[in-house]
Amino acid sequence: MSIKNLLKVAFTAILSNKFRSFLSMLGIIIGVAAVIIMMAIGQGSKQSVRADLSKMGTNLLTIRPGADMRGGVRRDPSEMQTLKQSDYESIVDEATLVSHTSPEVTSSGQVIYGANNTTSSLYGESPEYLDIKLWSVENGECFTEEDVKKSAKVCIVGKTVVEQLFGDKNFDAVGKTIRFKSIPFRIVGVLKAKGYNSWGMDQDNVIIAPYTTVMKRIAAQTYFNSIVVSALTEELSDEAIEEVTGILRRNHKLKEDMENDFTIRSQQEMMETMSSTMDTITIILVVAAAFSLLVAGIGIMNIMLVSVTERTKEIGLRMSVGARGIDIMSQFLIESIMISLTGAFLGIALGYGGSWLAKNFFMLPSSVPLWSVGLSFSVCAFIGIFFGYVPARKAARMDPIEALRYE
Repeated sequence: MSIKNLLKVAFTAILSNKFRSFLSMLGIIIGVAAVIIMMAIGQGSKQSVRADLSKMGTNLLTIRPGADMRGGVRRDPSEMQTLKQSDYESIVDEATLVSHTSPEVTSSGQVIYGANNTTSSLYGESPEYLDIKLWSVENGECFTEEDVKKSAKVCIVGKTVVEQLFGDKNFDAVGKTIRFKSIPFRIVGVLKAKGYNSWGMDQDNVIIAPYTTVMKRIAAQTYFNSIVVSALTEELSDEAIEEVTGILRRNHKLKEDMENDFTIRSQQEMMETMSSTMDTITIILVVAAAFSLLVAGIGIMNIMLVSVTERTKEIGLRMSVGARGIDIMSQFLIESIMISLTGAFLGIALGYGGSWLAKNFFMLPSSVPLWSVGLSFSVCAFIGIFFGYVPARKAARMDPIEALRYE
């Protein structure tokens, strides 16, 4: 029997039991749609995270106090006080592979203007911080090195702070005085809006002031929480890490056999770590969704076995007029594959629709990788062959005489 005739017979058999065929496809449809949606959200999240990190500068290096200890190990408080003013000055004076440097002191608390108040984060930085984080001032200007030397009570603020304190994010807040933990700060600039990042953090809910002011008047400490620097280029990040490491080890008088009492992380390393984490999460979700395809395959096999039993007389009649076992097997295999691939097509359409809904209504980052479509078709074709083989073989091995006698 020709392929054309086999396809025609299989198509007729499927149409004669539309509802049962649809129920057979339903597991495939749901499984494929779930896999595509999970892949789309995973891929979209990874791209969104990488884009957010890139906005901070791909050549960003972050120096934190304390050795590189992970796994929730409790640190001695003294280990978190290893970055000093001398370290910052040494990096500025000696590092040749670094373009910008800023010490960082952080605090959080209530900000007040008149009868309005909000909670925000205060960052003590140098003026170069904006160049490092690729930030720009929309209104006014940034504070100066002179303000840093004088520990001036000036600051620049994000749009969210302006909106919360003054009622309108476009309000001209330059020159206004706000209070952070009872300390007055005069606003000299308003930052350009950045919005939320992939972690749901509002990047505009921020106040940036001279680090000396925050150290002396707010945090009352003599050490930095971190130091952020920009390598000359992304390609020179590793060399810049080695150079800064050498400077800090000398400053801290560390012997060759002693480990660093600081940790340096590059933005590229953070990107790779986040991508690896997102890939792992995506794989777990896809594997969980793929189990529904296994269940769907078993469902197809059960339906095909029922179909073989119902059409026993038909099978016997075909054999009696010359149909070979391979023709009967091919007929049921093609029928199984058609059910599986039709379910895959509908599942892919549903997956694209679900990804669109996730992106436009639930604001989840979503991007369907094209290779997932090809993979879905391939897997469903395999399911059709694998789970259709047993019913097809059963049909092909029937005794035509016994089949004709079947009631």
